[in-house]
Amino acid sequence: MKRLFVYDRRERALVGAADVLLGTASAMARPLRPRARPINPRRILLLRLERIGDLVMALPAIRDVRTLAPAATIDLVVGSWNLPIARALPCVDRVETLDASWLARAEGGSGARRLIDAARRWRSGKYDLALNFEPDIRSNMLMAASGASWMAGWSSGGGGALMDVSLEYDTGVHTSENAQRLVSTVFGESPGPSNLPLIAIPDGLRQSAAARIARGPGGPVVGVHVSGGRLVKQWEPVRFAEVARRLAHDQNATIVLTGSPSDRGMVNEVKSTLPDGRVVDAAGEIDLLELAAVLERLDVLITGDTGPMHLAAAVGTPVVAVFGPSDPVRYAPGGPADRVVRAGLPCSPCNRIRRPPAHCVGHIPECLTSVPASRVYDAALSSLESSAGHRRRPVTHATA
Repeated sequence: MKRLFVYDRRERALVGAADVLLGTASAMARPLRPRARPINPRRILLLRLERIGDLVMALPAIRDVRTLAPAATIDLVVGSWNLPIARALPCVDRVETLDASWLARAEGGSGARRLIDAARRWRSGKYDLALNFEPDIRSNMLMAASGASWMAGWSSGGGGALMDVSLEYDTGVHTSENAQRLVSTVFGESPGPSNLPLIAIPDGLRQSAAARIARGPGGPVVGVHVSGGRLVKQWEPVRFAEVARRLAHDQNATIVLTGSPSDRGMVNEVKSTLPDGRVVDAAGEIDLLELAAVLERLDVLITGDTGPMHLAAAVGTPVVAVFGPSDPVRYAPGGPADRVVRAGLPCSPCNRIRRPPAHCVGHIPECLTSVPASRVYDAALSSLESSAGHRRRPVTHATA
C-alpha cells in the first residue's frame, strides 16, 4: 500500500482499511472491464472541490490540460464558493458546482448520498478522461462514480486503487507543481510554454476597480487583507493596522482594505487607525472576480495564507504573506517580488490547519504571534522596491 498522508491516526486507519477493500474490489472488477489510456481524449472531467486557493493553485495544471488537449471539451467541478472564478477560466468549457460537506463552511454542503447521485449524473458526459486534483479518498470515490474511461488522481489521501493512474502526493514541492505533474504523467508529456491566460477579467470590472481605487500623489497602493479565514492562520489585526499605518504615514501609501462581510469587524478595526483620505474600503459584497480586479490594481498585497493571497499572485500582484502553521514550500507564491514572513519556530510549519494541535486551539498560535509588525513592514518595502518598474505581467486577459 502506498503511504497515506492523513494526520489523524484513527482517520488514517479507516482510510487504510477502506483502501484494502477498494483495492480488492478493483482488482476483481478490472478483468471484467478492460481499460485503455485515451490517446486523444475528446471529453475531459476535472475535479477541484476545495477552497479558493486550492482552485487557483490548480490553474496552471488546468491550462496544461487545455494545451495538451486543445480540441477536447473540458468540464470542471468546483465548490460553489469558487463559481465566479471558475466561470472566468478560458481553458474550461463548462463549470458545475458540488459542495462537499467536508469542505463547506457556513454554507453547509451535501452529504454522501447527494454527492454520489451528482457523480452518477456525470456518466451522461461519457468522459474519456477524468482527473481529480484533490488527494482525498472521498473525491476519488466520486470520480470513480463518473464512469470515465480513464481516471487519474492521488493515492496519498486514499482511494488510489480506484484510479488508472494514482500518484503519491509530494509534500516537498508546491501544490501547483504536484497538479502539473499529475497532468504530465497522464498525457505522457509536459506542455511547452503557453500564452493562454489563466483568468479572464472583464474590462467592465477593471474599469470599476480603477474608479474605486484612485491612486494618491506619488505613493504606492497597498492592499491589506486582514482576515486569515481561520483562527489558526490569523495574524493579529492590530499588527496589520500598525503596518498599514506606517506605510500610509512613511510611504504616502493608499491603503485598500479587502474582506468579506463577515470580516467587517476586523476591517473596521484596521480602518479606524488610518488617516482620512488614505484608505479605500473595498471589503463587503463583491464576488471573487470583482476581488481579482481590485487585487490587480495594487502594488502589493499584505495578507496571511489566504485565498486572496493566491488570487493576487495569479493576477500578477506582488504579495507579502504572513505564514504560521502553513508550509510555504507547498503554498507560498513564488514571484520575484513576493515575500514570506514567518517566525520559524521548531514546531512550524506543522501544516495542521483543519485539526490544529491542542495547544493552538481557540487562540492565535505562537507561530503567528511571534511575527512582529516591523518585519512585515520591512518585507513590504522590499517587495515594493523589487517590483518597481518591472512588476510581473498579470496572467489574465480582458474580455468584453
